Amino acid sequence: MNWTAIQSIFVFEMFRFFRTIAQSFLAPVISTSLYFVVFGAAIGSRIQEVDGISYGAFIVPGLIMLTVITQSISNASFGIYFPKFIGTFFELLAAPISFIEIVVGYVGAAAVKALIIGLIILATSFFFVDISVAHPFAMLLFLVLTTISFALFGFILGIWAGNFEQLQIVPLLIVTPLVFLGGSFYSISMLPPFWQTVSMFNPVVYLISGFRWAFFDTADVPVVISLLAIAGFTALCLGVIWWIFRTGWRIRQ
Repeated sequence: MNWTAIQSIFVFEMFRFFRTIAQSFLAPVISTSLYFVVFGAAIGSRIQEVDGISYGAFIVPGLIMLTVITQSISNASFGIYFPKFIGTFFELLAAPISFIEIVVGYVGAAAVKALIIGLIILATSFFFVDISVAHPFAMLLFLVLTTISFALFGFILGIWAGNFEQLQIVPLLIVTPLVFLGGSFYSISMLPPFWQTVSMFNPVVYLISGFRWAFFDTADVPVVISLLAIAGFTALCLGVIWWIFRTGWRIRQ
């Protein structure tokens, strides 16, 4: 394993992140505050509790997941697409490094960025609601696994995208709606039976449910199933990335 190559990619991506510190840090804090004002105050005044938890606290895991998933995807997809766009990605392919080191460098940086933002949102939430974490280690585990799995997915999108419009179409039209419909701001048990069944086909439900369990010790689906869902999605993304580098799809054109 060429750790120097991994470190070089990782450090470069992290420097790009900190160069845009206002956008990277202030934007999530502002958007989180707005969510608390709109959902926590407006809707929370009508819905006092969900599963015995105050509504303002109940939406915190969903808010964190919403931002972490989108940030993981956007950071990883842009991180690998931009070198393709300007042509420097071919220098990586010509360098004496393996695809594993390329993936670890880009995906690792994207996951760390999303993890930092997720922790910032968690810290911001303490200014709005009283919240405690029932299982802190499980919370961190779910957060790390989610950032890694969706950073891998974002890496695939960055390889697939042929222009900046394609880079945004999947997160905007598919991922974001799935997160909003995955129980970010409500419990699946609040839905009619038919829609509860439909929701079970949404993979994001399992992520948010497991993450919320780490906070409040309550979940819409068993925690083991949530972990299996994350592991399965991660394995699928790893398999697709292995196939991409083995066949050269979209990287040798």
